[in-house]
Amino acid sequence: MPELLLIGHMIDRSGMAWCIQEFGHQEMLQIAIEEWAGASPVYTKRMQRALNFEGDDVPTIFKGLQLDIGAPPQFMDFRYTIHDRWHGEFHLDHCGALLDVEPMGDAFIFGMCHTIEDPTFDATAVATNPRAQMRPIHRPPRTPADRHPHCAWTVIIDESYPEVEGIPALDQVGATKAATWELAAIDPSDEGLADYSGPLLSDFDFGGFSHSALVRMADEVCLQIHLLNLSFGIAVRKRAADAEVAVSVNTRQLTGVAGLGAERIQRALGLPGGIDGVLRVFELHPLLNPAGYVMAETESDRVMVHRSPAHDDRAWISLCSPESVQPLQAIATAVDPQVEVRVSGANTDWTAELVETDTAATELPEVKVAKFSRGSTFEFEPRRSLPLTVV
Repeated sequence: MPELLLIGHMIDRSGMAWCIQEFGHQEMLQIAIEEWAGASPVYTKRMQRALNFEGDDVPTIFKGLQLDIGAPPQFMDFRYTIHDRWHGEFHLDHCGALLDVEPMGDAFIFGMCHTIEDPTFDATAVATNPRAQMRPIHRPPRTPADRHPHCAWTVIIDESYPEVEGIPALDQVGATKAATWELAAIDPSDEGLADYSGPLLSDFDFGGFSHSALVRMADEVCLQIHLLNLSFGIAVRKRAADAEVAVSVNTRQLTGVAGLGAERIQRALGLPGGIDGVLRVFELHPLLNPAGYVMAETESDRVMVHRSPAHDDRAWISLCSPESVQPLQAIATAVDPQVEVRVSGANTDWTAELVETDTAATELPEVKVAKFSRGSTFEFEPRRSLPLTVV
């Protein structure tokens, strides 16, 4: 679960460089705002319903952030304080996103920590309470340069606050098949917790939940990833001079995060190289999940993809075909550089054959760009989780 959340967070590390190249820095910032504001209210509400913690208060907002690809645990180390149901605070002891942009200078820091965060934090809260406001206590650029925590924010819900309204893209994302895709219900008889209806925890204890609950969470996170990417695609197409430019930006984004994600999945699970290792990573990769939304199967040395609801949404899988092999090759190369992907068939129904070669493939430039982020090498650590009470 932490790995999937972090992979989802890396979508921006992979995509925004290409947005800057095509549209410039200021348009990249607006793409990021529209991307998150168009998707996070949809997937936040989905997770609330899945784990039975729907509500209208601050603890509900904080629970949602713990299961949000915008805040993968430890890499974005949110620490929460609850004053009462309507007042709380959080600070970041470690902000991997900040550490990625600080070397780029103050313009990039302001862009992320001011221009993007102001509207997107409030947009995320819309799923819980449209009268919630997240406001900074302090935030970067850091003064002094090593200031800790990296930033601190208040979260207040007040009936006198104006309601935050969703952006137009929110309706577009909400109309996709991903937004309403039905997943298997959690089995309440399975050993372990079946939901998050109990108290807010300082750190989400994934190990305390049942296998059934974890499967549902993992599928929900894969849908978060698709929904964020669908929102990203809407924002890119809005600015692209033609369809070819939009497809190019979206494919380069997918290629980068596909390779980075594959490398992390293999490393986290200790999977082998060779064709067997590549096939297993394909089975687990968000590109091909959740099952049903993306229709794919594997056997011996091949991956077979069929037309699915994800194609109808123009999700990631629609960017892969016999004419667009790079995202698939990025996954294979990350697991084993000597495995080549050869794709045959039609645009929506195709077979990817995995072939071992004598020549090692070179890491694709899109993957190198994505791996500029410290998220590519970040290591999770075990933590003890404690209930958070009113202070």
